[in-house]
Amino acid sequence: MRKSIVIAFVLLIGISASQAQVSVSPGLRGGLNLSTLTNVDYSSTKSDFYIGGFVNIKFNKYFSLQPELTYSKQGSEGREYNLVDNSYRNVNYDLNYVTLGAVAKFNFRGSGFHVLAGPSFDFKTDDNFGDSDYRPVNFDLAIVGGVGYTLPNGLTFEARIKQGLIDIYGYDGLDRDDNGNYYYDDIILNQVFQIGISYTFKVK
Repeated sequence: MRKSIVIAFVLLIGISASQAQVSVSPGLRGGLNLSTLTNVDYSSTKSDFYIGGFVNIKFNKYFSLQPELTYSKQGSEGREYNLVDNSYRNVNYDLNYVTLGAVAKFNFRGSGFHVLAGPSFDFKTDDNFGDSDYRPVNFDLAIVGGVGYTLPNGLTFEARIKQGLIDIYGYDGLDRDDNGNYYYDDIILNQVFQIGISYTFKVK
């Protein structure tokens, strides 16, 4: 009985110590979006911004989990053909999202340098595609990966790549020709390269 009490006490101390290592700190992030849409004729990179907040849950000096809420302005630049005067005009394709993400951050040897990866659930807030029958769908699922460096004062510099996984029109890649045969067509995906900074507040 006494041995069981000692073991239970040791386990309780171990659990308390492990919980004491976990720290939760809020923060803000923002930066530059360089976005494009895949498989769009004459598509080029569009420059815009992202801004948001996060909560950094640090389990130890090597690993942390960071849930994020971000407003991200995405899309692409391109050209459209004008049938009236047989010319091209430059256009912006705007796709703006509120994103819910959670990235896992791995620090090398407990230093400030880290790599990160995780999913992003993107909910469209608006677009400029007009009232045509081909309107972008309201949701995108993306994978995020990147690298960064955090200074002792909580300031972080990061570069990320965000790859959308759902066609902006909800197209599954399969279509049928006039003979009833299915064929694979190129889907249109969001791609974003992000360069930015963040600041993690120190909570006592």
